[in-house]
Amino acid sequence: MNLLALVPALPLFSAILLMVSAGRLPKQIAAVLGVGSVGLSAVCVVIISQGFLADGQVREVTLWTWIAVDGFTPAIAFYVDGLTVVMMSVITGVGFLIHLYSVEFMADDQSFSRYFAYMNLFVAAMLLLVMADNLLLLYLGWEGVGVCSYLLVGFWYRDPANGRAARKAFVVTRVGDTAMALGLLLLFTELGTLDIQPLMAAANSQWQVGGSLPVLATALLLGGAVGKSAQLPLHTWLPDAMAGPTPVSALIHAATMVTAGVYLIARTHELFLLAPATLTAVAWLGLATLLLAAFAALAQNDIKRILAYSTISQIGYMFMALGVGAFSAGIFHLMTHAFFKALLFLAAGAIIHALHHEHNIFRMGGLRTRLPVVFTSFLIGSAALAALPFTSGFYSKDSILLAAWALPDIGPILWTGGLLGALLTALYSFRLVFVVFFGEAKTEPDKEVGWKMALPLVILCALAALGGWIGQPLGDVFPASEHPVAHAVEAIGIAVPLLGLLIAYLIFLGGQLSVARVTESAVGKALQAFWLQGWRLDGLYHAVFVRPFTALARSCRNEPVDLVYNALVAVTRWGHRALVTTQTGELRWYATSMVFGLIVLVAIMLRNAS
Repeated sequence: MNLLALVPALPLFSAILLMVSAGRLPKQIAAVLGVGSVGLSAVCVVIISQGFLADGQVREVTLWTWIAVDGFTPAIAFYVDGLTVVMMSVITGVGFLIHLYSVEFMADDQSFSRYFAYMNLFVAAMLLLVMADNLLLLYLGWEGVGVCSYLLVGFWYRDPANGRAARKAFVVTRVGDTAMALGLLLLFTELGTLDIQPLMAAANSQWQVGGSLPVLATALLLGGAVGKSAQLPLHTWLPDAMAGPTPVSALIHAATMVTAGVYLIARTHELFLLAPATLTAVAWLGLATLLLAAFAALAQNDIKRILAYSTISQIGYMFMALGVGAFSAGIFHLMTHAFFKALLFLAAGAIIHALHHEHNIFRMGGLRTRLPVVFTSFLIGSAALAALPFTSGFYSKDSILLAAWALPDIGPILWTGGLLGALLTALYSFRLVFVVFFGEAKTEPDKEVGWKMALPLVILCALAALGGWIGQPLGDVFPASEHPVAHAVEAIGIAVPLLGLLIAYLIFLGGQLSVARVTESAVGKALQAFWLQGWRLDGLYHAVFVRPFTALARSCRNEPVDLVYNALVAVTRWGHRALVTTQTGELRWYATSMVFGLIVLVAIMLRNAS
């Protein structure tokens, strides 16, 4: 089999084996299958990447024709350029580390094999998404990661709250997926193909910049991207998705799945360049989302929800980069974000693992000396998240802000909003560090962090610290762009995160700056409650959509048409009960029944013969 085809096939085959075994395999074998398959995929990606870097040639592999209907012949085929190499490297590299971490984190779980089956299936679907050479195959991977997200968020399904979170994630993202499906139908109807490269060429030759068709098509694709990447107004599913195991949050809801929308826009950027209005909307959506989520993160007490809102905010930066045409900067931040956010989630999982499953940061404290590896991980991850100088997050976020500043007209507004987001990011990041790792210990750890959890943390620490020096092999995937700016603008971009760190230190560690008067006031309490509930958008959606829908469903519960289906059910149940009575276990009864049936069959045949 072609080496490229092995990349998604290995985790898919492992997932099938684990599912078929139905949990009967020993944990050691399940772990080898789960971790080893993703590790082998990562090795294949390394070999493919080396070949690509050596000659820079795009790889195209067609395995077979998927559908052939009236000239529509999408194939199971892969297209590998610089963008694909970056995405495959992130998915398999970070994915392997998270799988290795999971062996220890999930060691005591009764559904160990089921966990790795779902995780491997997700990795396979995500790889299919980013490697696809046509939008239909991409959409198959797109829906695959949605199903896997549902399964993993609701992994501990015996708790009804987890089931509700899984259903919420599935339903909310379906809204965006429906828009995306309509966009694909429009593209095929107007351009006659869904193969990505011919589609881009046809759009450039047939559509005018700013025309109604490219604007409509890209707006529908943007709907899909907004849903999958948890951006306004479809972001409300992500904080609740923290109900799943913490490694799930690290893989799906920080490093890979939620960046699928960013990848979609980047992959179809030629379409978006034909629709400047949609690109502008992408930039404003990104700015609004990053600020809304940053304020919400400031008010959270649950360690995973803080990181969840942080993820929403950082993807907002990626959207802003795409919206200002800085596609390379957006993908750069996607890569560095995968490093430091996976690190932070895994470090948070180690804390939860060691503190009797405690999530409230104000019931922690003093963990600096008790969990030194985790403390170092959190410190480096938070520094990269806050974009402190020389960390990976600094280089990627700084490139986004500089690109925003260089944009005519709205650029300075986007830059200012991005700087405010950077200040808030540093503030909530180091609020988390100072509250959890300093001060008085309120909960003592009862477990040690083993090597299977520590090794991924150490590797991710190195990537989070030095990942900004990794060159992206994007080549000429995106149009070249230069963003010359004044040194003062660069200096401000460096100073703002440092200011956020200083304010966090003065409030949460040093104590020189007190905000009690503000937080204890009526307005302060109301504002904290407002942000704690995610700006109450969940309540708004519940009132506008959920309640009317459930009321309509209740009103239709006893409608007349149900009588027909209820009658069919009743007849089926009666027939089942009648057949059950014939299963007596007595051989004479079975022999008599067979002879009687044979007599009836012979009589029917003789009658027909006469």
